[in-house]
Amino acid sequence: MSDQDPKDKDIPAEQLPAETTPAETAPAEGAPFRESSGHSLPTDIPPVLPVLPVRDVVIFNYMMLQLFVGRESSTQAVDAALNGNRYLFILTQKDESVENPGPEDLHQMGTVVGILRMLKMPDGRMKIVVHGITRARALTVMNNGAYLECRAELTPERAEHTGGLEVEALMDAAKGMSEKILNLRGINSQEINQALGSVDHPGRLADIIASNLRLKIAEAQEILDTLDPVRRLNLVYKYLSKEVELASMQVHIQESAREGMDKAQRDYFLREQIKAIRRELGEGGTEGNDLDDLREALTKAKLPPEAQKEADRQLNRLSSMHNDSMESSVLRTYLEWLAELPWSKMSRDTLNIKKARDILHEDHYGLEKVKDRILEFLSVRKLNPGSKGPILCFVGPPGVGKTSLGRSIARAMGRKFNRMSLGGMRDEAEIRGHRRTYVGAMPGRIIQSMKQAGTRNPVIMLDEVDKIGTDFRGDPSSALLEVLDPEQNFSFTDHYINLPFDLSRVMFICTANTLDTIPAPLRDRMEVIALPGYTMQEKVSIARRYLLDRQISENGLKKQDLRLDDDKVLELIAREYTREAGLRNLEREIGSICRKLARKKAEGDKPPFGVDAELVHKLLGAPRFLDEKLEKVLQPGVALGLAWTPAGGELLHIEVTSMPGKGAVSMTGQLGEVMKESAQAALSYARSHAKELGIAPDFAGKLDLHIHVPAGATPKDGPSAGVTMAVALISALSGRPASANLCMTGEITLRGNILPVGGIKEKILAGVARGIKNVLIPKQNRKDLEDIPEELRKQIRIHLASSLRETLDLAFGKKTRLGR
Repeated sequence: MSDQDPKDKDIPAEQLPAETTPAETAPAEGAPFRESSGHSLPTDIPPVLPVLPVRDVVIFNYMMLQLFVGRESSTQAVDAALNGNRYLFILTQKDESVENPGPEDLHQMGTVVGILRMLKMPDGRMKIVVHGITRARALTVMNNGAYLECRAELTPERAEHTGGLEVEALMDAAKGMSEKILNLRGINSQEINQALGSVDHPGRLADIIASNLRLKIAEAQEILDTLDPVRRLNLVYKYLSKEVELASMQVHIQESAREGMDKAQRDYFLREQIKAIRRELGEGGTEGNDLDDLREALTKAKLPPEAQKEADRQLNRLSSMHNDSMESSVLRTYLEWLAELPWSKMSRDTLNIKKARDILHEDHYGLEKVKDRILEFLSVRKLNPGSKGPILCFVGPPGVGKTSLGRSIARAMGRKFNRMSLGGMRDEAEIRGHRRTYVGAMPGRIIQSMKQAGTRNPVIMLDEVDKIGTDFRGDPSSALLEVLDPEQNFSFTDHYINLPFDLSRVMFICTANTLDTIPAPLRDRMEVIALPGYTMQEKVSIARRYLLDRQISENGLKKQDLRLDDDKVLELIAREYTREAGLRNLEREIGSICRKLARKKAEGDKPPFGVDAELVHKLLGAPRFLDEKLEKVLQPGVALGLAWTPAGGELLHIEVTSMPGKGAVSMTGQLGEVMKESAQAALSYARSHAKELGIAPDFAGKLDLHIHVPAGATPKDGPSAGVTMAVALISALSGRPASANLCMTGEITLRGNILPVGGIKEKILAGVARGIKNVLIPKQNRKDLEDIPEELRKQIRIHLASSLRETLDLAFGKKTRLGR
């Protein structure tokens, strides 16, 4: 109730009944202040008083209260009062969340109190008992460097009052209302009524009653601010009336609950009699006990009214069936599912944004834009817990941390986490459940996940949502539409449960490697967050911070057993033994090294083991990936392109050769339809601009062309190779070599325009990894450069082009000199 730290917020202040502690009560030992009879004030109250800001309490005259003091400035203010005349000026904070309030954060009207007792607690806090003496208005609040102090104007209560019979009637009504509240609460009110009956001043009566009412801070402060005693008593009477209504309603609720308890006791007695009858008839056993346990479990589950009605109906059916019947087994399983589902149990969200940020930084390196979006999502949940919010979908190559991000979100929110893989799912019943018409029927995966989580508001990760199939058994992706729609999932009905279950509190997070295979209606319900691949520097940093220590621990080694001081060794492992956008294979190779070193240690070799490039090659064998040696000069008909794959970016060598013939065009390398159309568009552009490109105008009737993309065993498709094909084709026909230090990507049109493509970051990563120093991308992809880290931009020069003419000038070196 005072200025305790947040960790002390739940410690209640012990409020002594104000009506039993009149001002004439003797103060604690050593207390220097005195209050004479009547309404006169002590004469030793100084003009400047130490200020004690309090959070969630308003102190009135004649009120005794126990406070816990924890803030440093507040403890110094109490010490200053104890070293003086033991007087404090207590002011209530306007906003209790302010940790170090200043003068502007405090109400102007407060109470001068005397300190009766003080006790220092083992944890450094103080426990003080104070006694309200008089109201006072803060004139000037100052900070002396150690605590707040204030020059206050005392506003004592006038000893006499006017108002006649009307005021006396109001006082009697207030006393009668107070007696009624005490009777409703079941409190022996004889002594309290005598104490209230002896009060003959409306202001004093108002303060005594207000100090014992359950008022909000704003209401209590309003009473404290009211100096006129009659107006103050009228205000207190209004709140007294409200309290009487509330207490009457509570009594009514308790009586209704008691009647329900009486009925439950009667039902219990009758059920016990039924058990006894069955035992006498030889029909006993464990069936009755099982039914009682099931009934008790259903009661504890706190089912909604509709579900409770159905459970009672099925329970009555079960009680009349033979225990060995097939239908009895099906019905019992159904009721057990109803009892085990979290109909009302919810975990309490701990939406501490700073803690969530620390958890995300602790669990993941880089991915700043992704983390910012997650923190924005959590901030909205904190400010508006009832908001439905979007369904997040993390899209990126394998191994970039999609699933672990979902786990971090659950940890940051303090919720249960459950992962559900949808890869290869083809049966709609996997989502909606099987109908309860045969033995072995089960609820769908969604309801199963809710049961496993044990709460109504878990974080459920729908993994591999892009790999859902469809066949004659239905379309699971269509069933997911209801699950992921905030306007529908508050009453999701599983075929097995056959009752509406509220999924609106569940936070669904989907993951996918690509958006292309996700149906459009399902994709429309999700907010896509892209997780591109990692740069080499990021891979090395993640391996150093997370992967290495984890593999050392999992393989039975100690950190000091392995000495790997050079990051170039980790870079060598990533470059020569993995070829991926994520980190799975990198961790696998690091684990392989740790296993081999663990074997050495087990065989008696003494650690530490120094890991260098030579040892890596010895333990892992010959490098699995060797970059093709980049030619300093490309042959005519060859151009370097960039492609996106689910595993990251790739560098493509597109080759075109010409030979005498009649204009036939052949394409090899497992090219898809879209890629073949790009080649046709490039050929049409070359024919329509042959003269200005320096190509023989009649080449189409005299030459055959062969377009080939190496790695022929790998299917390839997409429009982004169009610009590369055009450059390679024109290079072959004109005899001019393209730059060996330039890679490119972009879709082309028949008019020679270059259109934007996707996967820019992954493609640039591939170019940097292969040592290319220049990359050409469509001008309309300028917006994607915001996602390129600064350290990556320093390693490659990015050129923007809007037409094929600009690209050709750059590729053949007419206008721009490309340096290494």
